[in-house]
Amino acid sequence: MRSLLHISNPSACKKHCCSTCRCIVIVIVPATVSLGLFLGALAAASNVYFTSPNQAFTFPRPFSSGCDIFSGDWVPDPDAPYYTNDTCSVIHEHYDCMKYGKPDLGFVKWRWQPDGCDLPRFDPWRFLDRMRGKSIAFVGDSLARNHKDSLICLLTRAAEPKPSWPSSKQTVYYYGEYNFTVTNFWAPYLVRHEQIDEDGPAHTGLWNLYLDEPDGVWAAHLAELDYVVVSASSWFYRPSMLYEAGRMVGCHYCLQPNVTDLTLRYALRMATRAALRALSGADGRFRGTAMLRTVDPSQYEGGEWNKDGNCVRTRPNRRGEKTLEGVELDFRNLQVEEFAAAEKAAADAGGEVRMTLMDTTAAMILRADAHPSKYRGWTPEKHFTLHNDCVHWCLPGAIDTWNDMLLHMLVPA
Repeated sequence: MRSLLHISNPSACKKHCCSTCRCIVIVIVPATVSLGLFLGALAAASNVYFTSPNQAFTFPRPFSSGCDIFSGDWVPDPDAPYYTNDTCSVIHEHYDCMKYGKPDLGFVKWRWQPDGCDLPRFDPWRFLDRMRGKSIAFVGDSLARNHKDSLICLLTRAAEPKPSWPSSKQTVYYYGEYNFTVTNFWAPYLVRHEQIDEDGPAHTGLWNLYLDEPDGVWAAHLAELDYVVVSASSWFYRPSMLYEAGRMVGCHYCLQPNVTDLTLRYALRMATRAALRALSGADGRFRGTAMLRTVDPSQYEGGEWNKDGNCVRTRPNRRGEKTLEGVELDFRNLQVEEFAAAEKAAADAGGEVRMTLMDTTAAMILRADAHPSKYRGWTPEKHFTLHNDCVHWCLPGAIDTWNDMLLHMLVPA
């Protein structure tokens, strides 16, 4: 392994499913990673869904008094990285850019600097002390797993966990000295789902989504969790049949007669709503801190995801050089709206649940330099060809900032 220690239509189908790209947004098995990558790319590729050019990309209020950690810019960090692929064994091959020969490794030498305040680098000892006797779960798709891997790697300076796999959709890391547990739940739609056609109208499968039923993979564990980070978006580009209250209400790109296409926006909104409702504390199960992480932007340049699109930059963009737009802007806006409603619901339920928004979108849209591109491992599945990955994040790298933010949100300055 290379160590960072040594560096100072069919037109209808094409129109609706493959024209602007995006790929996967916390646990999956390797076979699922490739599928998520494809569909993450789909987001960046689709120009069928668009946003009014007058629609603003706004930030929520600062998380803590006087400091909006989500608004800022990237500045040099000569001390990075804080782990390598030699010191951290959990890095999935999909994110191990060093092992697979990424030539420009300067992307690790940056940190996020909020406006008017500081965001300290992740302190693993402080984090573990804060989490003593507690548990945190990452719920979502492969970008959620990407986030989890970053956290485990950052903690390796202080402690090594004991891993276990209760099921193919759940991974657990236990830190015995601290009685602290990190759990990853593979729940790419957040809600209950089932595949009904492995090919489907876009060759990416056709799925039933039960938009008002949180996925039992994670929801069954709510009473035992102290912190839950939810994030999902990219799997919603896949064709799906949409159900509420046990009844089909429409679909997304199912191409079936007499079925209303409600769009992927509707599906994501309702699934996010169901997940946040389960975390609001209304049913008495969850009594901890719930975090919603916003959508990651796609980073393809020079072409679409399947037409030589790539991410070959060697430096971050400066603020203002790249802006969120299209369906990704819509996704982020609806996430913020659903979060605001859930925050109110939690307050109305007695305020025992703390709702927080991890708005990483603005920071990550500037980091097209920090994706794997072709420098990662991946075994293509039946219907997929290997393409550049400009959606997931190299480890170590820019995604480590999410855990800088996480610690600040758990222990505000």
